Amino acid sequence: MMDIYRAAERLMGMQDTDWRRHANPLSVWTRFTCLPLLVLAIYARQWIGWWALPLVLLAAVWTWVNPRAFRPPEDFGSWASRGTLGERIFLARAEYDVAPHHIRAAHVLTALSAMGALPLIYGLIVLNPWATVLGLIATILPKVWFVDRMVWIHADVTQSTPGTALPDPTLPFERTTQ
Repeated sequence: MMDIYRAAERLMGMQDTDWRRHANPLSVWTRFTCLPLLVLAIYARQWIGWWALPLVLLAAVWTWVNPRAFRPPEDFGSWASRGTLGERIFLARAEYDVAPHHIRAAHVLTALSAMGALPLIYGLIVLNPWATVLGLIATILPKVWFVDRMVWIHADVTQSTPGTALPDPTLPFERTTQ
């Protein structure tokens, strides 16, 4: 069965150094600009025609560059940093004891985000601003909640408290199978 989360990670080409950089809160918060910029670029075809294509390309480049654009933080204790670290644990959930309720919640939130993409796509096709904005919000809000769930996963697996200093983002020891 295809793991959509792993497929996205492979598509982005994320390596350990990229993940450390992406744990910078500036990277996490500016990451939420990627979809709105792409949507705006696509919607711009209404005003500038084919000249919107370079804007779409720029938005796609920003989506790839964003996790790599910032230095790793000195402290990985922020909500945003822990969300990134939790996502790494979630991606490697076969090696960690991630509670089933976290996995279920992540799947539900991903499905909600995908359902939000339906009015977004419709709005972009027919150039309906209300459907586009509704879809954009319905796509992004579950993603924010997903990041919050990743913070919770990080806290559970590492037995740490969100908001406290975390100078070393080393992931906990992976579960060994015998």
